[in-house]
Amino acid sequence: MPRWLLPESISDVLPSEARAIEMLRRRLLDLYRTYGYELVMPPLLEHIESLLTGSGRDLAHRTFQLVDQLSGRTLGVRADMTPQVARIDAHLLNREGVARLCYAGPVLHARPSDLFASREPLQVGAELYGHAGAEADLEVIELMIASLAQTNVRRIRLDLCHMGIVSAILALDPSLDEAEIYTALQRKDAPGLAEYLERSAASGALATDRSQCELAHRGLLALLELYGDADGPDSVLTRARSTLPQLPQVHEALETIERLVSSPLWQRYPQVEISIDLADLRGYRYHTGISFAAYVDDIPNAVARGGRYDDIGRDFGRARPATGFSLELRELASLAPAEVRSAAVRAPWSDDPVLAERIAELRSGGEIVLQTLPGHEHEQLEFCCDRELAFQGGHWVIRTLG
Repeated sequence: MPRWLLPESISDVLPSEARAIEMLRRRLLDLYRTYGYELVMPPLLEHIESLLTGSGRDLAHRTFQLVDQLSGRTLGVRADMTPQVARIDAHLLNREGVARLCYAGPVLHARPSDLFASREPLQVGAELYGHAGAEADLEVIELMIASLAQTNVRRIRLDLCHMGIVSAILALDPSLDEAEIYTALQRKDAPGLAEYLERSAASGALATDRSQCELAHRGLLALLELYGDADGPDSVLTRARSTLPQLPQVHEALETIERLVSSPLWQRYPQVEISIDLADLRGYRYHTGISFAAYVDDIPNAVARGGRYDDIGRDFGRARPATGFSLELRELASLAPAEVRSAAVRAPWSDDPVLAERIAELRSGGEIVLQTLPGHEHEQLEFCCDRELAFQGGHWVIRTLG
């Protein structure tokens, strides 16, 4: 179908790509099951209040809204599945212990996330509820790395951050506009951030303790320089401990990052290069603690993102520790090596019931049988017919093709 018949940033998925996506989806969900994750399928539509409740409010500008003709209430088309899965855990499952949930399905964005992004991503992810320790973060990070390994990528760069650092620094100067600060940090806009902080100081809107406000401003500017290697004498953690405000929340956040960096987990994944970027605040703002993003060669943006989002279920009636990740399935499938055409058996078109029975037998055994229509005997598309059903000696037998 011509692209001009579709809305901007929306496209069809054609057979070979669709097959690659579906095969990867199945492998990922099977992988998650081996870790004990249970599949859930949230609805595509919900009442807008549910989709944007609590930590999901920052999704408002990316969420399509429409009026339900049955109730007259405003509905939203999900832009992200994590808040929905949190609702399921908090409101429907209501389990006391650990819950491991996974999902796969389309989401819809009112605006694309970047110039080349689809507005209809296929999102796959996993979430772990009920454990607040670093063990849960390491489990979901390992599962994310294992997901990327399904495409045989040779090198993965894992960027670590902690959302608690910015929130702790901002608490020193309540007059600062949080959205303005987040935007500047996300864009790595050092001049813009410095200009905004100067305006804030000049406006006389500083809190009572001027020294704390100045400490906050220096800390925010320092964040833009705190990226790079996770270990070594000049590591980001070493520099952060000497340049950031000496706050308990900042100390705890840096300790959490160091716990992840020093984990023996990385000995099993030599293809992973760990770095730290304390100003990497991209993604959804419901994250409250450690956050992470995975990058691979040939794709400029992160192919997977995740992190901790404790208490996201509070507005659904039950706050729970939570951590998880998600990835865009179509983008990840593009990294997989091209697969050879599937082997198939070619069969002639015939009304012979014996032939029909033989074809059904082969298909039930897992074979692809392509019954050719008259005049189309040489059309195979993405299948490779290396055998054929031929009538010989009064029987339908499989014959190898040259």
